[in-house]
Amino acid sequence: QVQLVESGGGLVQAVGSLRLSCAVSGHSFSNYAMGWFRQAPGKEREFVGAISWSGDSTYYADSVKGRFTISRDNAENAVALQMNSLKPDDTAVYYCAADFVIRSWPPYHINDYDYWGQGTQVTVSS
Repeated sequence: QVQLVESGGGLVQAVGSLRLSCAVSGHSFSNYAMGWFRQAPGKEREFVGAISWSGDSTYYADSVKGRFTISRDNAENAVALQMNSLKPDDTAVYYCAADFVIRSWPPYHINDYDYWGQGTQVTVSS
């Protein structure tokens, strides 16, 4: 049973920083890409960024480019999303997702992913 568990969400003031983590367990695949998405109230889930298995390749949505950074530790089966210069518009539930099939790169579409975490709330106050 593959499980993804996010942590690190919370309330932060604008221009502040927050670091989300995602732990992956129960998989038997040799490699997988990881992605982060977010969903604000009343809006569709949107792509934030993705990282390849090796960590050598990353891809970000224009809205977070230069502010957010994705990293991974394969020895720990963990992925992190470092969020800097946060804005109220970044308020959302953040989800990590695992792409075990590697259909394409970058995997920016929801359907590219096979497993999802339960989400963690990030609230940015102005």
